[in-house]
Amino acid sequence: MPSGFDHLTLVVTDLDEAEQFLGILGFVRDKAVVASGEAMAAFMGIPGWESDHVTLVLGGAPVRQEIQLLRFHHPIVEIDERSGYLARSGFNHVCFRVDDLDDTIERFADVGHTPRNTVMDFHDRRLVFLDGPAGVVFELAEWKIAPPLLAGNSDTAAAQTQ
Repeated sequence: MPSGFDHLTLVVTDLDEAEQFLGILGFVRDKAVVASGEAMAAFMGIPGWESDHVTLVLGGAPVRQEIQLLRFHHPIVEIDERSGYLARSGFNHVCFRVDDLDDTIERFADVGHTPRNTVMDFHDRRLVFLDGPAGVVFELAEWKIAPPLLAGNSDTAAAQTQ
């Protein structure tokens, strides 16, 4: 049985910009290496693969949460011109919970990232989209209530009543 989310990997062309963006969400650099070699290329399914591999972790999180950044040396990365277009199949966006949406939007604006839309109230949350590194759409969510625990999980339900 899965025990949770481990990591998300983004291919970027500008590591500094990606780290700055993700730093606003509380991610800090944990390690950085150049990943290459036959075993890595075979695992990734990319002949001759070599890239910078930077692991960011969410500071203060009760469970380790990582975003891994790849900046390719070889092969030359193909830019996905449709990344960020939400009306297509495949990956759509990633959402991060924040404590204060207005403050977080302001901190992003201070470094040149403005929202794609106006803040929306939906399912007990205030939500907004931002364009992030590599054209990936990031959503920010501020819960107006305590997020509910997983429905149907008897262990969780039992813990709530104790």
